[in-house]
Order: sequence, then structure tokens, then C-alpha cells
Amino acid sequence: MTGKRYMGIDLGNVRVGIAVSDIMGIVAGALETYRRQEDEADLQHICKLIEEQNVGVVVVGLPLNMDGSSGPRAQMAREWGNALAERTNAKIVFQDERLTTVSSERVLIESGMRREKRKGVIDRVAATIILQTYLDNPCKIPL
Repeated sequence: MTGKRYMGIDLGNVRVGIAVSDIMGIVAGALETYRRQEDEADLQHICKLIEEQNVGVVVVGLPLNMDGSSGPRAQMAREWGNALAERTNAKIVFQDERLTTVSSERVLIESGMRREKRKGVIDRVAATIILQTYLDNPCKIPL
């Protein structure tokens, strides 16, 4: 799978933040914020991006509870990731995403972005943080 990129997903109820890595798998960058429709259309859109961006591994944010346990949102993310795995050859992995939205909000506030603009950007920034956290892990699975 040499030359493949990594993709990060921040799955929300309304929007999906999407980030991709550089070709070396070192740096994550925001790609887009996708407004959710229905599950099948959402999965088709992500599969199309996986193909267009030459993605080998998709890192889905896993919203664990602060104590590390899984709740309904984590279960939804796992089910969605498994449904994506059935539609693509890319490997699906999960990354703890606790506090990524808080971190994203802080970055955007510090950059001076106004509240109304942050709403459309925060999800892809969160996806970038999820992906970069995974990329920075020395135990990640090589492509």
C-alpha cells in the first residue's frame, strides 16, 4: 500500500469533518466539512473521497466518555466505521477523540475566527487533530 494517504474522520450528527495526510503520512491537513444526509449517501461520499485521495487507512474518531468507557456515541461511531469497512478496501481504525472539539474550538478562538465562521470549520479541524494524533503515534500501522 505504498503511497497511500491516511484520512481522519470526525463523525457528528449533522456534519462530518474530514482530514487527509500528506503522501508521507506525517502531516494531517483539513479537507472538508461534509453536511450529513442519510447514512448511505454519507458512506458513498466518503468512499468517493477515499478513492480520489488515494487513502489506505481511515482513522475514525471514537468519542469515548471521560472515564474511557464507551457510550452511545462511541457505539454509533463503531457501527458507522464498520459500515464504511464493508464498502471500501481501506483499513478502518479508531482513535480516541476525547477533547478534540474543545481543542479545535480553542485553536479557532486563538486564531481570531468569529463564532459564526467557527461552526463550519470546527469539524474539519477536529478531524485534523484526530488524524494528527494517530500519525504521531509511533505504534501506528505502516501503509
